[in-house]
Amino acid sequence: MPASAVTGGVLTIDLAAIEANWKRLAGMTLPVECAAVVKGDGYGCGLEPVTTRLYKAGCRTLFVADVAEGRRVRAIAAEATIYVLDGVMPGTAPALAQANLRPVLNSPTELAEWDAFVATTGWQGGAALHIDTGMNRLGLTVDEGVAIAARAKSETHGFTLLMSHFACADTSDHPLNDRQVRLFRELRILYRGIPSSLANSSGIFLGGTVHCDLVRPGAALYGVNPTPGRANPMKPVIELKGRIIQVRHVGKGESIGYGAAFATARPTRLAVVAVGYADGYARAGGAVKGKTGAEAIVAGRRCPVVGRVSMDVLAIDVTDLPDGSARRGDFATLIGGGIGVDELGAANGTIGYEVLTSLGRRYHRVYKGG
Repeated sequence: MPASAVTGGVLTIDLAAIEANWKRLAGMTLPVECAAVVKGDGYGCGLEPVTTRLYKAGCRTLFVADVAEGRRVRAIAAEATIYVLDGVMPGTAPALAQANLRPVLNSPTELAEWDAFVATTGWQGGAALHIDTGMNRLGLTVDEGVAIAARAKSETHGFTLLMSHFACADTSDHPLNDRQVRLFRELRILYRGIPSSLANSSGIFLGGTVHCDLVRPGAALYGVNPTPGRANPMKPVIELKGRIIQVRHVGKGESIGYGAAFATARPTRLAVVAVGYADGYARAGGAVKGKTGAEAIVAGRRCPVVGRVSMDVLAIDVTDLPDGSARRGDFATLIGGGIGVDELGAANGTIGYEVLTSLGRRYHRVYKGG
């Protein structure tokens, strides 16, 4: 019996689409290098298959979250430059060097610890210096960055990349974008000769003046729209289907799901699907009183998800479908067929990033385009 027959959902990941998305962004930013962010298990799509595909396609700079991810990427991409965004955790400098990983230094404390390690061992693998220009999350302050800028004139400064991160690039006219661009431009002058990077996925679409020496797309590679409010320029990457395990009839005025948060306004036919929040489909995905929910595609038509999503199942209202068109054992399309990760994220009160990185491990995974 095939594995897909004994699982509640099938997740199909299109590696060719990921490659096409990377190549599109790389083509848009020439001659600037286009890296790839593969953290979060390749945004939920699988770190190893995603890295393998992008590395074969020519991507030579990759960003991960931590040392564990970096080691997995290094096993595949032997010659790649790999940056660890979480930087130097206490005592982790030797592990970074052992796997030939470059930390993104996010504070003076990290910089001091890294400098001590380099001075003691003579390691010359380099590191990125992250200066915060407005995100207020990680990174040295601008003043701290200015204070150590004289170091860039030394031949042994040890920095292979100067970077910052947009906070609002997905809102192209947000005033913080201009402020961050201006601050980073001034920093680049102080760190002249060191490659620089500012643009994430959405930042790439702000124009060539922010591309610097390296762009580092993440979510756009996996089909998230980097230009909200406009047509998505990226190819969709995932399709998620859930198996219908029961079709049942519910009378008018009956409640559905936990908390009786949804009540039927008519005699209703439900398709109960074997996917729930344990699989990464948000509990808030179904319609409840005063709130519409997500949609799914059953028998070629969009139908609403109703009631609170349970750990292992969700309910779809298929009343408007012809009798017999939704059957036990059939599949409902939860992502795909025009329902993108951004649409599902919005219906769940979140974003496409969270939809992707929450994809559960119970699905039968199919990789195509390999």
